[in-house]
Amino acid sequence: MEFGRPVLVMACFFSLIACVGGGGGATAVDDDGKTSPDDATHSIMMTPVADGLENPWALAFLTDGDILVTERPGRLRLIQDGNLVEQPVTGLPEVWVGGQGGLLDVEAHPDFANNRLIYFSYSAGTDSEQTTRVTRARYENGALSELLTIFEAEPYRDSSKHFGSRLAFDSQNFLYISLGERGDRAQAQDRLDHVGSIIRIHDDGRVPADNPFFSAPDARSELFSIGHRNPQGLTRNPFSGDIWSHEHGPQGGDEVNLIRAGLNYGWPEITHGTNYDGTPIGPSQQEGMEPPLYHWAPTSIAPSGMAFYTGDRFPNWEGDLFLGALAGRALVRLQVAGNEVTGEERLLESEEMRIRDVAEGPDGYLWIVTDHNPGQLIRLEPAE
Repeated sequence: MEFGRPVLVMACFFSLIACVGGGGGATAVDDDGKTSPDDATHSIMMTPVADGLENPWALAFLTDGDILVTERPGRLRLIQDGNLVEQPVTGLPEVWVGGQGGLLDVEAHPDFANNRLIYFSYSAGTDSEQTTRVTRARYENGALSELLTIFEAEPYRDSSKHFGSRLAFDSQNFLYISLGERGDRAQAQDRLDHVGSIIRIHDDGRVPADNPFFSAPDARSELFSIGHRNPQGLTRNPFSGDIWSHEHGPQGGDEVNLIRAGLNYGWPEITHGTNYDGTPIGPSQQEGMEPPLYHWAPTSIAPSGMAFYTGDRFPNWEGDLFLGALAGRALVRLQVAGNEVTGEERLLESEEMRIRDVAEGPDGYLWIVTDHNPGQLIRLEPAE
């Protein structure tokens, strides 16, 4: 794709998928009589906004029109007036970079216009032991100050994968943090270990007294849910207020989950995926463990980033959930009715892009970043 030139991309077909709930693999079907209207899709025009990014991981819109983009090798970049500022944002703490680790998510505080606070997650430690850390900072004019580490996953471990590491605020300004199990499957079921979980804290790092394990002697008080493999998508449903997440399965078994307090989402006791050699891991359901709302099997799409669409630029997509697909090399649209996923559409497949994050901008357009070197920040607009 030539930088700076809008490119028209036709959307692919919209179909219902057999893997809704406890169903089977990702085969296009029309189950139980539901239909997909012809006008449910849009033609898309892609407009590259920033080029030359090195493995960008996340983007955040600020109320003054600026955009922040993280680069996994440890840089925070600023897009101002539609242009990438050459000098990275200054004041970042030391970031451990290796494997899947580095500078990961970034999120503006819901009251950023008044307090100028941003939050970012990253891997920290040494070459022998690393963890996921979340730091709060004040952002002004391309610089960070007043840094405060508000969460650090314990214990540290020697693994360069499955950091998870998405951030999301709910309507009460509680901060949720997704943590992968760092490749240590059993620890996703250990409530004395932070990994393989969704964390919930106040915006200053304090632990809410109504967290489900706040007073439990056999659990970390920050835990909100457990049993997660590598959740790289986390967002608030603006229509219901619920927190939704998605996570990477092993070979197959990628999941979309509705996150509820105290629930166990099953990894590795239940999964729709298999080991990479094809051998089974476990059953897909078990009493006391929460099945996914939606899953992909037998082929993984490797989901990353997610956002509900609320704007009017794409009127047929209001209320739908969008997520990037790394292995699937597409932008995936999930049609949502309440707490049920009723259909799926693959967009931008012909572009062969590893989409790392997706967000709705204040302009009502969809924005994505591509996990390449060089990567791009791209605005998606309706072509009609």
